[in-house]
Amino acid sequence: MGQGLGDTIAAIATAIVPEQGSVGIVRVSGNQALAIARSLFYAPGQQTWESHRILYGYIRQPQTQQVIDEALLLLMLAPRSYTREDVVEFHCHGGMMAVQQVLQSCLEQGARLAQPGEFTLRAFLNGRLDLTQAESIADLVGARSPQAAATALAALRGKLAEPIRELRGVCLDTLAEVEARIDFEEDLPPLNEVEIAAQLQRALEQVNQILASAQRGELLRTGLKVAIVGRPNVGKSSLLNAWSQTDRAIVTDLPGTTRDVVESSLVVGGVPIQVLDTAGIRETQDRVEQIGVERSRLVAQEADLVLLTIDAAVGWTNDDEAIYHQVKQRPLILVLNKVDLAPAKTIANLPEAIAVVKTAAARNQGIEALEAAILTSVSDGLLQASNLDLAINQRQAAALTRTRLALEQVAGTIAQRLPLDFWTIDLRAAIQALGEVLGEDVTESVLDKIFSRFCIGK
Repeated sequence: MGQGLGDTIAAIATAIVPEQGSVGIVRVSGNQALAIARSLFYAPGQQTWESHRILYGYIRQPQTQQVIDEALLLLMLAPRSYTREDVVEFHCHGGMMAVQQVLQSCLEQGARLAQPGEFTLRAFLNGRLDLTQAESIADLVGARSPQAAATALAALRGKLAEPIRELRGVCLDTLAEVEARIDFEEDLPPLNEVEIAAQLQRALEQVNQILASAQRGELLRTGLKVAIVGRPNVGKSSLLNAWSQTDRAIVTDLPGTTRDVVESSLVVGGVPIQVLDTAGIRETQDRVEQIGVERSRLVAQEADLVLLTIDAAVGWTNDDEAIYHQVKQRPLILVLNKVDLAPAKTIANLPEAIAVVKTAAARNQGIEALEAAILTSVSDGLLQASNLDLAINQRQAAALTRTRLALEQVAGTIAQRLPLDFWTIDLRAAIQALGEVLGEDVTESVLDKIFSRFCIGK
């Protein structure tokens, strides 16, 4: 991060929107935090300046004594604070001007502006959090669904760190046993290779279980991008409106009404879904509609899942066939819309798809079946897994993949009855990789990358 722990940092810790928000918070952390608070904050009466108390008073400009705001001051002295340093928070009125003036006054009194994630970085460097917990804070702040928030909170409470520490302990104990036999072979009984192999196999199985949550974690963090595509006037916008329960898209009987991509954010099975209603794909001389059609094609090519919508009353047409060939490279569900207008009609020659769902969007029918098909479409029932309190990120998955490889190599070494020196090489590799997950063996460049995605003030 390029800065030491000895200085004092300050930042606005709440979202600031003009004329909105009732409270704005300026957070200060470091050895000068309390001195800065005393220079800026006037607490009338006999209020006691001690840790974990809230003081009422006024924030004043030190040179002129001009009042900046009527506010509260929260004191959290080391080590009982988020960063394990002295931390003070000025709770000001919301909006923009008050908090910005308070922040500027803190900077004038010797603090510097915090970098993104620097408060949490200090909590990590000062031993209050391990790296899995620090990363979970960013996930919690950015959670887009209740399930994503619950998963992040579980990691913050040590749900991921605990098994990783246990695995690392197993590897460390095994390494100690092996190295003792190398150094003091004549004084110790021989190793029970069968027992060690079984112990490491159990560790390997646990690593594989944790790795299995990587895809689930990515899905919870980034969500699923779903594109509704099809010919004009097949009911794509009606489908979006019925699904989102809002009138996000214009619905008329005229083809080509939707000229651009319309977005709606939903949560299905605990997972955030970004639904994109696209312009009807057809050949047209309307320049504006041509742009919309081209954007529709691009959205479909980038989507995680395509809902190819057709008019059940009309059936499968040559235009549907042409659109299908443009999007068939993506995972695809066929949506037979307007089935209320053709309840007994059988549509032949439907192409291959993950699923076929019947809807009557104008009557809000078939939405539950569509959601069930989307959930089922994700591999291995990923979205419907009931135990979603563990989900690793890409960095953690990479380190655990190296752990798995190292443990597999140890197993091969034992099976081939190679010398004990060979065991130690891969055991050390596994220990190092597990340490990287926890942040016990990680470089400054990795920390920079992790904390740079935090917001300033966290």
